[in-house]
Amino acid sequence: MRRQPISEQPFLSIVIPAYNEERRLPPNLKRVLEYLDTQPFEAEVIVVDDGSEDRTVQRVREVAADDPRVRIIENEHYGKAYAVRTGMLAARGEIVLFSDADLSTPIHEIERFFPYFEQNYDIVIGSREGGGPNQRVGEPFYRHLMGRVFNLLVQLLAVPGIRDTQCGFKAMRREAVHDLFPRLRIHDGSKGPVKGSMVTGFDVELLFLALQLGYKVKEVPVEWRYGRESKVNPLIDSWRLFRDVLMVRWNHLLGRYDMRPKAAASNHPPTAH
Repeated sequence: MRRQPISEQPFLSIVIPAYNEERRLPPNLKRVLEYLDTQPFEAEVIVVDDGSEDRTVQRVREVAADDPRVRIIENEHYGKAYAVRTGMLAARGEIVLFSDADLSTPIHEIERFFPYFEQNYDIVIGSREGGGPNQRVGEPFYRHLMGRVFNLLVQLLAVPGIRDTQCGFKAMRREAVHDLFPRLRIHDGSKGPVKGSMVTGFDVELLFLALQLGYKVKEVPVEWRYGRESKVNPLIDSWRLFRDVLMVRWNHLLGRYDMRPKAAASNHPPTAH
């Protein structure tokens, strides 16, 4: 049975960037929608296709044909960072979450975030640190080591105090989305389409600007499972991440970021409805 259309402003928007995800995405979309069926609030799911070369778009359209909570945006292949940006700015929810297509962090972990929005945090990010020995499931030792070394550099150069900038599970108020994302300069699509999959440091740029502009950011431990089909290239992507962190500092040093005060945020915490 086809569902009724959702309201103009749902409580939650879930943005999922996708690149060649015809196999993993359909069952994961089903999991997301089944979770939302159990919640008291209205929500939308926005899949941003990053120029996939497989049948990702067709598969998402099939789901969207039966469920108006799902919509798809088709980009050229500009990379994950630009796909996330596109979806976040198109979202209508009071709270906007972006999540990886593989659901390495289960969608129900969003429930850990809601209390902090009620405490007037602007941005709540998932962290693969601080949750105990069983938090990171199935992760190879070398990947964990890479992550810790990278984070030490990130804390030194850009975002002190944040233990995990790269977990693909972050949420923020809609006002913060529309203030921060237009300020991003790295991977903003201005250099045209890219080749292959890309792991980038846009999360670092986003959090750096958020802290510089005075947004309240909360890091919350979440469950995370390593995906065996991970598209991370340890050497190439490690260099790209480090280069992006240096670019954030360089852009800031040269005054390339718009650092005017943030837009006025609501004094009232969002309430699920």
